[in-house]
Amino acid sequence: MPQIKEDILATLAYFDMFNYPLTSAEIWLFMGNKYEQQEFDTYLKCLVINGSVYRFDNFYTLKNDYRVITRRRDGNIKAAELIKVAEKVSDLLIRFPYVRGIAISGSLSKNFADEESDIDLFIITAKNRLWIARSFMHALKKLSFLVNKQDYFCMNYYIDEQELEIVEKTIYTAIEVVTLIPLQGDAIFERFYAENVWTQQYLPNKIMRLSSAKTVKPSLLKRFTESLFNNSAGDFLDNILMKITAGRWNKKTQTGQVNTKGLVMEMDAGKHFAKPDSKNFHYKLLNRYEDKVSKLLHKPESSLAN
Repeated sequence: MPQIKEDILATLAYFDMFNYPLTSAEIWLFMGNKYEQQEFDTYLKCLVINGSVYRFDNFYTLKNDYRVITRRRDGNIKAAELIKVAEKVSDLLIRFPYVRGIAISGSLSKNFADEESDIDLFIITAKNRLWIARSFMHALKKLSFLVNKQDYFCMNYYIDEQELEIVEKTIYTAIEVVTLIPLQGDAIFERFYAENVWTQQYLPNKIMRLSSAKTVKPSLLKRFTESLFNNSAGDFLDNILMKITAGRWNKKTQTGQVNTKGLVMEMDAGKHFAKPDSKNFHYKLLNRYEDKVSKLLHKPESSLAN
């Protein structure tokens, strides 16, 4: 089978795991290799003709089910509403001490949301002050429960300026990085993208967006608050907060405490990062993806013929 066909099927297979059909432009953006537009169009049409791929309106999918199209359209409308909310939330959160950048992550960054969706946020903090910043921000999250707005403050992935490169390098993390929607901190996200050019190995056609991020202009209150901790006492406090927070999360994990979605609460913590400990999910997803692609590519040639 020509490599371009494999790439088209592999791209659709990845998003098919999330029941998310793609437009032809989106397929091209998330393919693992570069191709001429005419060649791409020809092979995509060929895959539709031989029944390997289904086309509904301007969407392509591996499922012969129009409901996935309806689901996507409804999800795109809901996402547009939540993104507007996320922009307002980011205007508030960027005022917090040591916060340097904020982006939308998760399913919302792929322009999809449903009634159970949260606003997942990716946060970049100042060097060696991640845990002070996180503690300030999560104090606000605690208060948000009082007004039932906790879904607006899902600040679940933090890194600091010291280590901007994402360590895990897979198709999953590459897609998560390139689909981020930066809201605050154009300068820091320019540095972040420079540190994560490895994503081009997986997604050579996808350019990471920067134009959506605002320039950060620290207020006098923010500068004053940071000045109180720009010393050895701040170093000590950051380390203590890291140990306390990591310890509490370890206890939650060990006792099997679950969140509002019924998932066991886990966190992977270090001096320069705080993120969900999703190793099991990550690698289960990759195994499922590889299995799905393998089955697609080993179908009888008659079903994938030109």
